Amino acid sequence: METQQTADEIKDLKACLNDLIAANEALQEELAERKRAEEKLRQDERELRRITDAIPQAIGVLTPDGTVLHANQAVLDYTGLTLEDLKTDDFRKRLFHPDDLDKRQHALEHGTPCELELRARRKDGQYRWFLFRYNPLRDDEGHIIRWYATGIDIEDVKQAEERIRNENMALREEIDSASMFEEIVGSSDALRKVLRQVAKVAPMDSTVLILGETGTGKELIARAIHKRSSRSSRAFIRVNCAAIPSSLIASELFGHEKGAFTGALQRRLGRFESANGGTIFLDEIGDLPAETQIALLRVLQEREIERVGGSHPISVDVRVVAATNRDLNAAVAAGSFRQDLFYRLNVFPIQVPSLRERVDDIPLLVEYLIDRYAKKAGKKIRHIRKQTLEAFQAYDWPGNIRELQNVIERAVVLCDGETFSVDETWLMGERDRQAGPAVPLAASIAEREREMIEAALAQSRGQVSGATGAAAKLGLPRQTLESKIKNLGIDKHRFASRST
Repeated sequence: METQQTADEIKDLKACLNDLIAANEALQEELAERKRAEEKLRQDERELRRITDAIPQAIGVLTPDGTVLHANQAVLDYTGLTLEDLKTDDFRKRLFHPDDLDKRQHALEHGTPCELELRARRKDGQYRWFLFRYNPLRDDEGHIIRWYATGIDIEDVKQAEERIRNENMALREEIDSASMFEEIVGSSDALRKVLRQVAKVAPMDSTVLILGETGTGKELIARAIHKRSSRSSRAFIRVNCAAIPSSLIASELFGHEKGAFTGALQRRLGRFESANGGTIFLDEIGDLPAETQIALLRVLQEREIERVGGSHPISVDVRVVAATNRDLNAAVAAGSFRQDLFYRLNVFPIQVPSLRERVDDIPLLVEYLIDRYAKKAGKKIRHIRKQTLEAFQAYDWPGNIRELQNVIERAVVLCDGETFSVDETWLMGERDRQAGPAVPLAASIAEREREMIEAALAQSRGQVSGATGAAAKLGLPRQTLESKIKNLGIDKHRFASRST
């Protein structure tokens, strides 16, 4: 009896053992199947990562609150960060421009697909504009479980938009401010010589320095060079170096980054970037401050600019045409203008003749300007008095074509009939005023010299030497100015506390 019971128990134990073995085998098979499925999933994930890494766009997978779960190789290459770096809590501050952080976070909190223009920091520290698209993945209950983000670099587009805005602004300025006249008028030998030089240098990319008195039409020559060049379809940007405060001219020429100085609330492209591909005309180049001369020299040498407050060079393709009514050789000798910059600018000099050197052109200019201002005033002027033309040709025209323009405009306004004439006392009056009062010449020169020296000392706060000293402002060697100050009995120290 007991033997039978023991046999039955053994039989039951064997059956249980067989069941356990079968269950273990089934479990092992299930585990093996799960491992195969996990390996297939990992393989698919690796394949998916390889695919996304091959895409040049920035791609990221984010949690509902915007934390990075995955980023493709394009993101890692651009940022110089690792995937572990991007998964940290402060990755947003390391990646996005501070002014754009709130924009991104508000968009994600809204929970709908969106597009945002954000600035992302490159591994060299420079920010570039990107167009980011954010699309949510929701579960069956409508809750966001993932964000899929893609980004396209649109920096070139943004810069082109800003350049177009600046070009449009420059165009509006040109339209608003009437130029002296639309065409170069005249057929004198002196003018023909200039036009032959323009025809030769215009197709080249050489830097041109236009020299001539005030009012001779230097800007018209610069525009003629641009229009006959291969850059004629691009911008012609004019900058009057004498009209911009010295503290702002670097920003005006080269642009600035946000926060570069008080009032710099956003990044701004300078005139050189606006002229990229075209021509920049630097009028009154002799008035350029010393520190800006260095920056301009770099542009001419390296074809690179650096925005104020920036730390990265920006390549520019700009033809430079400069103009001045000053004697740059004298300015170089006085130390107020850099010799190396002068050599860089003086590649192809063009000397524009004064109006008194173009007496034969005066009848043509008078006829052209009368027609222009008569149309503007709604008048018909058919004749010009012979005495008027003779007076015009006999006058010295210290203000050159600009002065001629002003005189003719005034005469057209006052003209009541069809015959143009000018009150010759206008021209006589100009000569009389230039002659000055009848005083001894030596006394007049000494008094004028004293006034000029004291004005220069006041501007330089009593400083004689240096780039901003009175000697540089007057174009004199320091020793010469010191001698004159002593001979005239001027106390230079009393200007030390004065404000400019």
